[in-house]
Amino acid sequence: MLIADDLDQLLEILPHFIRSPLERHPNQKKLIEIVMDLGRRPEARFPSGPEYLSSRTVSWYDLDYSIKRVGNFSGDNRSGIERTLHRISSIRNRQGSIIGLTCRVGRAVFGTISIIRDLLDTGQSLLLLGKPGVGKTTAIREIARVLADEMEKRVVIIDTSNEIAGDGDIPHPAIGRARRMQVACPEQQHQVMIEAVENHMPEVIIIDEIGTELESLAARTIAERGVQLVGTAHGNYLESLVKNPILSDLVGGIQYVTLGDDEAKRRGTQKSVLERKSPPAFQIAIEIHERDNWVVHEKVDETVDQILQGYHSFVQRRLISNNIVNIVFEDTSSELPHLKKKKKNLVSLDIHSNRQLDNQDEHPIKKALIKNHHQISAVQTVPKYLLVYPYGLNFQEIDTVITMLKLPLLLCREIGRADVILALRSNMKLNSKLRQIARNKRITIYTIHTSTVPQITRALKKMLEINSVAFIRWSEFCFGKTLEQKAALNEAKWAIEKIVIAKKQPVELLSCLADARKVQHELVKFYNLRARSLGEEPYRRLRIYPD
Repeated sequence: MLIADDLDQLLEILPHFIRSPLERHPNQKKLIEIVMDLGRRPEARFPSGPEYLSSRTVSWYDLDYSIKRVGNFSGDNRSGIERTLHRISSIRNRQGSIIGLTCRVGRAVFGTISIIRDLLDTGQSLLLLGKPGVGKTTAIREIARVLADEMEKRVVIIDTSNEIAGDGDIPHPAIGRARRMQVACPEQQHQVMIEAVENHMPEVIIIDEIGTELESLAARTIAERGVQLVGTAHGNYLESLVKNPILSDLVGGIQYVTLGDDEAKRRGTQKSVLERKSPPAFQIAIEIHERDNWVVHEKVDETVDQILQGYHSFVQRRLISNNIVNIVFEDTSSELPHLKKKKKNLVSLDIHSNRQLDNQDEHPIKKALIKNHHQISAVQTVPKYLLVYPYGLNFQEIDTVITMLKLPLLLCREIGRADVILALRSNMKLNSKLRQIARNKRITIYTIHTSTVPQITRALKKMLEINSVAFIRWSEFCFGKTLEQKAALNEAKWAIEKIVIAKKQPVELLSCLADARKVQHELVKFYNLRARSLGEEPYRRLRIYPD
């Protein structure tokens, strides 16, 4: 990555006793900001932690020395140095006098958005989330340059505090051919956003720090006019944005909806539920947890719906290390708290070459990344649990039983995804439509007389007993086996499911060689049953007993 920081120009505005130690500091290139507070020692902040720069305290004269060398402070108490990206923020006392300065180092980092380069090609609106100082502004500055120079789009930046394109009338070269509209005061940002669309025909609008309800409404208006949005907002996770009453409109907003009796029973929820109000203004949301650790939500509408319904199964995490972007899926479902979080490496991408890293089956992400002529690899995984659709039962009660017993089951709210259905017998008798759906999709229905913990527990264990091999692909279980071993496995599987489990009777298999009996024993253990070998070679055989 190429970094341009113009650090010398920032050091020139500082008093000599602060500037001198920084010029000699070994970690000068990693400097984040300098803090000058009246009556306190000056402090430099690095990724590793803060450091004092001098034993001398900051005086009125020192603050005045720096204030005279920067531009005027705007309504949000921010200023800058012309033709640079540095930001100087002030702290005032009750009389309005400046008693403290925070001098943030602004850097143009070229190549920082290679981790999401494929998402820019989609033309969808992007929302970047993260805590202050994590690199959101640096990222959208580079996004503006890529969209304007490499993709040749008409890009307009709404620069409220001159932090994206620098202070002064001439924007910093880091934004490329993108145009910059300055905002006289922060309260007018939403008006300038609408003005940019009406007057300058942009294809892309860049907005930093969307923080008010009016700005959120302006973003929705721009999105509805067909303009691509790239914006940032404070918040570590998408869930925190959904729960923020001011900014929730960016991701569709939320509203209370009253369900009918049948629908509430079908969902297993209360009659008043939260639902998404409208399509989101941003189709893609990106959580920047660290500079090299980003979480991508490629379908914000679906993710928000899952959050409001109480589950969010998988997230896509992108990590960059040694110029290699690794894309992983993580199982973070709150419905399976007893299962450990699983990371599956899905994609490895070299951002500086076309070097092929692996040669695996194609993954859907590959199609998007191939547009950049990069070679990637994909490894697909299979979940090791059954999906249970509870009809007319308390969702949380079943989830508690699964958690306590540590059962490999996952509750779902969509019948189309389910492997089995769990319902009260009285409800199933009255619902012919659900029975028809289950018959068409070949979904097994388990019924209980009453919604008590013992009956729920018994039904869940029965599901596992009958469907235990459904957790894995049978072809994967037979992988690497000889024809004789596969034939022995198929015989054992049929006998276990049709006789031992279904009829609760022991069964004897045909005689086979020792290596075939060994894999049959493994299959019996997988079903949590017991077996023993009988007879003499070469007629030795397996006898399987019910639990």
